[in-house]
Amino acid sequence: MGLLLDVEDTAVTRQTAEALARVGTVAAIRLIALAVAEADDSQADWLQTGVHDALVGPGGVPDVAAACGKLARDPEEAVRRGAADISAWTDDTGC
Repeated sequence: MGLLLDVEDTAVTRQTAEALARVGTVAAIRLIALAVAEADDSQADWLQTGVHDALVGPGGVPDVAAACGKLARDPEEAVRRGAADISAWTDDTGC
């Protein structure tokens, strides 16, 4: 979680979110969702940028929206909230 919420280096936040989004598994997206739920506005912007970069980058990524759909039923409220935000980001990119 430290890499996703690094207050000293926003590039680390963006790159870690992008790498996890490229993996695209429910477990990877769950980590991003938890970070989104804890992030301040600046960190959330960099997390969103990382996810966006993965979605529009070359080679495509697994279906992040599908992972968010599964996380919408997660027992942890923070995960559900973060997944909803990520889902909205994927809608914004047209992916």
